[in-house]
Amino acid sequence: MAVLTIVAMPHLDIVTNVTILSGVAVLSALLQAVAQCTVKKINVFLLPSIIASLVIFLGYGLFIVLYIMKDPKDVKTAIWVSLAIGGSILVSFNWWENYFGDISVKSKSNFLKNLFEDLTKCQNMLHIFSSLLRIVVTASVLGAYVPLPKMDWDIVTSIPSRETRIVAIIIGVQLISSALCHWFALAACKMHAIRQCFILPLYLSSLAVIALFIVPVVIYYQDYKLGLNTTENINFTRYCTAAVNETNQSPSGNVFPQLVLDVTQTLCFLDLAKTANIGLLTGAAASWWIGLVLATVHIWYLNIYHIQKTQDLFVRRLYEGAFIEQSLLLNTRFHIQTKKGRKKHCREDATTAMVYLCATMWHETYEEMMNIMISVFRLDKYRPNVEPKFEDFAFEAHLYFDDAFENVKGSQGRHLNPYAKDLVKIITEVYGIFENLDKTFFEVQQQIPDQSIIETPYGARLVVQMPHGNKIVVHFKDKEKIRNKKRWSQIMYLYYLLGWKLMNKYNKHWKMGCNENDLSKEIQREKHNTYLLALDGDTDFQPAAVMLLIDRLKMYPRVGAVCGRIHPTGSGPAVWF
Repeated sequence: MAVLTIVAMPHLDIVTNVTILSGVAVLSALLQAVAQCTVKKINVFLLPSIIASLVIFLGYGLFIVLYIMKDPKDVKTAIWVSLAIGGSILVSFNWWENYFGDISVKSKSNFLKNLFEDLTKCQNMLHIFSSLLRIVVTASVLGAYVPLPKMDWDIVTSIPSRETRIVAIIIGVQLISSALCHWFALAACKMHAIRQCFILPLYLSSLAVIALFIVPVVIYYQDYKLGLNTTENINFTRYCTAAVNETNQSPSGNVFPQLVLDVTQTLCFLDLAKTANIGLLTGAAASWWIGLVLATVHIWYLNIYHIQKTQDLFVRRLYEGAFIEQSLLLNTRFHIQTKKGRKKHCREDATTAMVYLCATMWHETYEEMMNIMISVFRLDKYRPNVEPKFEDFAFEAHLYFDDAFENVKGSQGRHLNPYAKDLVKIITEVYGIFENLDKTFFEVQQQIPDQSIIETPYGARLVVQMPHGNKIVVHFKDKEKIRNKKRWSQIMYLYYLLGWKLMNKYNKHWKMGCNENDLSKEIQREKHNTYLLALDGDTDFQPAAVMLLIDRLKMYPRVGAVCGRIHPTGSGPAVWF
């Protein structure tokens, strides 16, 4: 990379410098083809990989003809061309491990398998040492290059302030834009906007850069011709000799015009007055770009999970600042795509999950309790408890109401307080809304839901069946019988749902003489597919948000808890934030 960017590129034109970066996909394309040949199935991306390799080599061929044909006896130009080609091919080794994972699995060589396992285990330390080595190598290349063309270090250290400012601005733009590009690329992938916000922008970025450089050059060239007020035909070669050389001798103070003329000067080496040279330059640039597109076409079919980890998206944690778009595209994890394999990859776990919605309440307002009840009834409509049942998940809602009873003068016993009575009213009201949701105005009737009221050791329990068959269980706690506060409500539902309700079912089977080992496996399976959705009394949520959390937990069995993104309601600075 240091040889390519520091030594070779200053002697090449701007179009070649931008597009030869796409040539670093050459080894990736070859390894893709090799990896897919190891699979004895229909390889949907084998042909694009082979074509990508050929097209990139065609670009190198056109590049050699373009520069060597100008002056076959020019040894220096031949050296710069050789270094550019050699450097870009060596840079392409950066992403070899992306493809050796699939190759090592199919390979009979234990060396490859052990090597790949070792690389995976010590990746962090490897990146630390390789980063230090890169710094040393880059400094060494720069230190060796300055004396080789017989340049004096005084020339390097005594650059005029104007040129220093231009260089500093360009480096600053490059560093900041590369870091931002990497960050936004990760965000785009994790947000599932991989096609429109990741692949397309990275494909088009090099074309945009060329347009950004070439369009001002063309405009300045046309302005120069108009400013001469002559009928004589001024070609690009004459423009280089007259305008660029004169400006270099008496530079202006503006940065942008000088930058445009610097770009023009890189094109002056090539005689663009000849159609053949323009054709060779365009052909080489197009070949490299098409090769990159074909070498990364598999990314269009990449399967990404919700909020996927960075190390699962990309092979290497680092990115190449000089090759930002190429490094992001080629660093994206490669999986051998087959027609059968893709369908299999999209299948989900068929085990039905049991979700218990557990909400803790105390003195929530009428509007706050209305929010959570509408959310629960909405989930009932989304996943009705009817035949045939949905295979992804079933649910029950359990509401734990703290300090729900009070003493009333003139009556015996304890009665529900106004907050608990409001909850019962809200359940009735929301039940009527969802029961009549699909009816016309004249068919609407207020209905009382089917319910059971049970006295319990901790107070009372109200069981309501929602319109689509799922249940809401409201546990009214009496603080004179059981400890109040929300923390103890959470402990209560953990013991009740996991310690008693889940285990009591299997305890009955055990007493009936069922095999203990079979029951143990069945308990373990049900535990792994039982989830508690902990809610507050004023939470509003959508069924799709619940699905995302369940998908996340199914994906990673060792994860104990997962949280959705919570947005506050109301107004003010906290909500703005």
